[in-house]
Amino acid sequence: LALGWAAWKAYLGRPETDQYQCLAMHGLGSALRPSRPKEALPVLETNLELRRRRWSHDHHGLLVTQTNLATCLDDLGRPDEALVLRREIYAKHLALHGAAHKSTILNGNNLACSMRKEGHFDEVKLFVRNQLLPAARQSLGSDHALTLKLNQNLAMALSKKPEATRDDLLAAESIMQDVVQ
Repeated sequence: LALGWAAWKAYLGRPETDQYQCLAMHGLGSALRPSRPKEALPVLETNLELRRRRWSHDHHGLLVTQTNLATCLDDLGRPDEALVLRREIYAKHLALHGAAHKSTILNGNNLACSMRKEGHFDEVKLFVRNQLLPAARQSLGSDHALTLKLNQNLAMALSKKPEATRDDLLAAESIMQDVVQ
C-alpha cells in the first residue's frame, strides 16, 4: 500500500497523457482494493476511464483494470455490477484470444463464479460444461489447476442450487471426487 501511495505521489503532477501517472493510479487502486475497497473504487473507476480515453489500444491494460474493478465491486457487496463487468471482460478475452487461451478460460471461470454467486446455477452449468471445460481440457489438460477449478465451480453450481435433484448432488459429488484425486 505504501508503494502504491508513493508511486501516486511521485506521478501526480504529470499530465493525464503520461503513462506513468496511469500506471501509478493502477498501482494505488490495486494496493487499496484488498483492505480498503471503498477507497479503491473511485481510483479504479478513474483509472479505467483514463485508460479508455488515452490508451484504448492497450487491450491487456484495459482488461486488467476492468478485472480489478469487478473484484472491487464484489468486495463491496455489489456482485450484480461485477457480473455485468465480468461478462464484458470474458467477451473481450474471447474475441481477442479465442476460447482455448488460458486467459479466456481464467476469465470464464471468474464469470462463472460471479454467475454462481448471483444464483444463475443453470447458466453456470451450461457455460462450464459446454464451453469452458472442453476448451480447458483441450488446451491445458484435465489435470491443470484451472481445469480442476472449473470442475469445482461446476460441482458447486450443481450442489448449491436450491432445487438441486438427487442426480445433481450425485454428479457434484462425483466431480469433486475426480478433482481431489
